[in-house]
Amino acid sequence: MIILNVCIFLSGVVGLFILQRKKVSFNILVLSALAGAVGFGVFLNLFDGETAARSLRWIGIVGSIYVRLLKMMVVPLIFVSIVCAIINQKSGRQMGRIAAWSLVFLLGTAAIAATVGGLTAMSFHLTAEGIAIGESEAHTTHSLQDQAGNMGLLEDTIVGIIPENPFYAMTGQGPNATLSVVLIACLVGVGIIGVRTYEPEQAELFTGWINALNTLVVEIVMMIIMLTPYGIFSLMTSTIAGGDFAGILKLMKFVIASYSAIFLMFLIHALILTMLRLNPLTYCKKALATLSFAFTSRTSAGTLPLTVRALTEKMGVSGGVANLTASLGVSIGQNGCAAIYPAMLVVMVLPTVGRSMTPGFFLVMVLTITVVSIGIAGVGGGATFAGIMVLSALGLPVGIAGLLIAIEPLIDMGRTALNVSDGMVSALGTARFTGNFNKTVYDDPKAEFVDKAARH
Repeated sequence: MIILNVCIFLSGVVGLFILQRKKVSFNILVLSALAGAVGFGVFLNLFDGETAARSLRWIGIVGSIYVRLLKMMVVPLIFVSIVCAIINQKSGRQMGRIAAWSLVFLLGTAAIAATVGGLTAMSFHLTAEGIAIGESEAHTTHSLQDQAGNMGLLEDTIVGIIPENPFYAMTGQGPNATLSVVLIACLVGVGIIGVRTYEPEQAELFTGWINALNTLVVEIVMMIIMLTPYGIFSLMTSTIAGGDFAGILKLMKFVIASYSAIFLMFLIHALILTMLRLNPLTYCKKALATLSFAFTSRTSAGTLPLTVRALTEKMGVSGGVANLTASLGVSIGQNGCAAIYPAMLVVMVLPTVGRSMTPGFFLVMVLTITVVSIGIAGVGGGATFAGIMVLSALGLPVGIAGLLIAIEPLIDMGRTALNVSDGMVSALGTARFTGNFNKTVYDDPKAEFVDKAARH
């Protein structure tokens, strides 16, 4: 049966390849991959656990390779694109304005998301009281409590953005690696501008190298992006087939509340776009492929190359804004993982310690979540890390995160898609306010990066 399952999967891959060769719309390819993966995942769930698991080990290879390819390009894309954007603008002042507006949008939406998460949890009357805890949940709870005890202070996280060894930071290691790379790229870019004042020939030499390298990196990223439908087909199949439906049913109320909050925040993103005089339906269409991958892969960092290309090729955002804002959004102000989720945990924990939510404490919670959202890694487990930090900062027990371990993959999909959407909306807002936006491209229904990559 394992061979049969793998053959069915390969048939699906061949089908997607045929559609791609016929130049079917990229969004249609993504939707086809999602639909096929859901059906195939349900089919695999009918088999015994061992057969499904062994089948998924082979089926998951495609998705794992795709995610690793994207992650491989995150650091080169951030570094080269930001340096290139700075030196081509001839001034570092513009990037300062872009960074400031990016933080305004990212942290502002994080505060709104924390409010939405808290109010949603209260309206659903969520509480951790009476939730049964099994052996695996108990083990996870103890592990999380140990992590909370070993966790550094917020100021340590902020200081950690400045790397002691820039070469180590450029390997992408550590929770603040993305922000560290952004900082290094900004310093290099501004440094090249400074060199122009006394060694113009050397500066032009560096500029030529960076622009050439940027062209090469973008081309490689485009080649990888063309594999998106196959990656989604593999990742979504593994998610559906490997889902713990028994655990999901036990905590269904929390799942529904979580997705209600996520949906409300997506509506707020649409409202922000409307206030920016941008059509939300156009945004949904052009962001579909990127958000679909974020949903299936559960990694904001891994989605970054797709996010940047969608912003620049489909939505008319300049390269400097797209790269800086989207890169900051991977580790700052994540609406789903670092805002909604911690807020819901706080509401659930309060009754277990004999406390009630007051307007004053609610405000403190929102402010704490907004500050703590700085430096949360955009990878799997980031939401748990954010929850631990917020609960610890508010003097609350952190064990609740262990009780929700069974449904973590399911709700993490929606949270990650929301995180990526926040980065894109923040980039659009920043581009609007800094004059780095081409509305003609945004409104053009034919503006797709797949058209540029069709030659491959």
